[in-house]
Amino acid sequence: FFIQAARMKFSNSVSSSRRKSRKAHFGSDSGARRKLMSANLSKELQARHGGVRSMPIRKDDEVIITRGMYKTREGKVTAVYRKKFVVHIERIHREKANGATVPVGIPASSLCITKLKMDKDRKNLLDRKAKGRAGKTKSDIEEVTMSNVD
Repeated sequence: FFIQAARMKFSNSVSSSRRKSRKAHFGSDSGARRKLMSANLSKELQARHGGVRSMPIRKDDEVIITRGMYKTREGKVTAVYRKKFVVHIERIHREKANGATVPVGIPASSLCITKLKMDKDRKNLLDRKAKGRAGKTKSDIEEVTMSNVD
């Protein structure tokens, strides 16, 4: 017989099934994919916007690639391809066998946003996120998470 490892489950209303998680991820609609395709903000943007750590990525944001073959390359986002969960960045292309150049898709998690394209909705989102983080220190957050462990 097999001994099954004890798994931690925090909420009974959320499934921990791999099958259901994958179905939810790959079958998600565009609005959900927007949120899934979030990238970290640079340290200076985090400081400027009250500790907000990440934002959904959008066209015209300026980013730096933090992982993979194109690491340390910078550029402006030319397209957010939600269907494929990738972002296209200017000047990051590759040549196909027939000589055509195509943009390389970079996962949003491999990016760091260095300059945000601001509009009123984005400003509201930043303010809302900053307000939620206001007054919370690292020790407060750790206490809350540790109290949920039992």
